[in-house]
Amino acid sequence: MVDGEQRSTVRPLRPAAPPDGGSGPVPRPRRDAASDPATGPIGSPAESARSKVEPADPKPGDAKAEPGGAEAEPVEATAEPGGAQAGRRRRVPFAHAVRMPPRQLAAGAARATRAWSRRPSGRTTVPGLFLLALVAATAAAGALLVPAAVRKPQPVAVDATTNAPVHGVPQTGAVPGATSGPVVPGATGLPGTLGPTGTATPGGNTPTGPVAGPGVPGRPADALAGWAQRISATTRIPPVALQAYGYAELVLAQTNRSCQLSWTTLAAIGYVESRHGSYDNATLRPDGVAVPEILGAPLDGQGGRSRILDTDQGQLDHDPVYDKALGPMQFIPSTWQQIGADADNDGVKNPHDIDDAALAAGRYLCQGGRNMSIPGDWWGAILSYNDVRRYAQDVFDKADEYGRLSGT
Repeated sequence: MVDGEQRSTVRPLRPAAPPDGGSGPVPRPRRDAASDPATGPIGSPAESARSKVEPADPKPGDAKAEPGGAEAEPVEATAEPGGAQAGRRRRVPFAHAVRMPPRQLAAGAARATRAWSRRPSGRTTVPGLFLLALVAATAAAGALLVPAAVRKPQPVAVDATTNAPVHGVPQTGAVPGATSGPVVPGATGLPGTLGPTGTATPGGNTPTGPVAGPGVPGRPADALAGWAQRISATTRIPPVALQAYGYAELVLAQTNRSCQLSWTTLAAIGYVESRHGSYDNATLRPDGVAVPEILGAPLDGQGGRSRILDTDQGQLDHDPVYDKALGPMQFIPSTWQQIGADADNDGVKNPHDIDDAALAAGRYLCQGGRNMSIPGDWWGAILSYNDVRRYAQDVFDKADEYGRLSGT
C-alpha cells in the first residue's frame, strides 16, 4: 500500500499454504479492486503497489480468467518466506528487453506491427503509408530521370561574336517602338490594311501564298511594292526585304491572330543576322533569293561559336562535318528542317529565299502561344532565336528604330 508520504510499505509475504503440522492463519481471499477502499480503482498507485506484494490465488497452476475470456499471462514461481513458492506476475525490466538478441527484437517488432495493422487504425494507416512511399519514390525518380531526358533547346541562329550566357529575360517594360504600354510597333497594321488581323494588303488585294494555298503564280509579296517603297525611303531597308517582312506579318495575322507579330521585329532580326541579305557581298534578287548563298562559319566550337555537328549530311550548308547558319535569317539546318516555309508558292522551302525565311522566322517566334505584344513573350521569343542577351538587345534597338522611322 502507499502511506501518506508516498512511500511503499511492503507487508511480509504470507506462505501460499499453512506450514506443515501447523494451523497458521489462512490467507484471506483477494477482494475486487473496485470494491476495496484500500486499493482504490484499477491503475491507481495503491493497486500498483499492492500487485507487487499480494500473493496470487491459493491454487497454484490455475489460470485466472481475464476480461473477455483470455487467459492470464503465465506466472513465475517466486520463493516466499518459509520455502514455499507462489505464482505471481513478473514485469520484465526495460534494460533486460534492450539486451535481448536483435533477432528476437525484430521478431517482436514484426508481431507488434502485424497486430497493429489488423486494428481499425492500422487498416486505415497502412495503405496511406504505402501510397505516400509510392509517391515519394515516383517523385525521386522523376527528379533524376526527367532532367536527363529533356534536351536543352537549340537556338535558331548562332551569334559568332559572343557566347555570353543569359540567365533571364525582362518581364516588364515596353516592347520595341512602344511609347506607353506593351504595344508592338506596327501593331495597328500596315498602312492601308485592316489592322493586324485584316486580310487586305496596301493594294487592296488578298494575300496569297500559304494563306490561299500553293499553285498561285507570281510572288505574293509583290502586292506590297508600293508600301515597301514608301517605308524604304525612311528606314533604308531594301524594298524586296520589306515586302517579305510585311507579307509575313499579314500571313501570321490570319493564321496566328493571338501572336501580334510586327514586321519591325522581323526586319530587326534580318538586319542583325545578315544586313537584310547583304552579308559578305550578297544581294537579294527581285524574287527574294540571296546570291551568292549566305553561309555562316562552321559551328565547331571555336571563336565563341557553338559546337554543332552536321545534321543535314551537308545538303543545305555543304558541310558534312559541322552545321552552318543559312540564309538571310541565319537558320541552323536542323531548325530549318522543322520550321521551314514556302511563302512564294514556288514549291520549295528555301532558307536562302528571304520570303520563305521571314515567314519561317515569324512562325518560330509565335510558337508556344506567345503574344509578341507582351514584353516577357517578346524577349523570350528573341532569346529563343539566339540565346545571347547582347543579340536580343541589338534586335530590340533596331526594331524600335524601325518603328519610329516608319511611324508604325
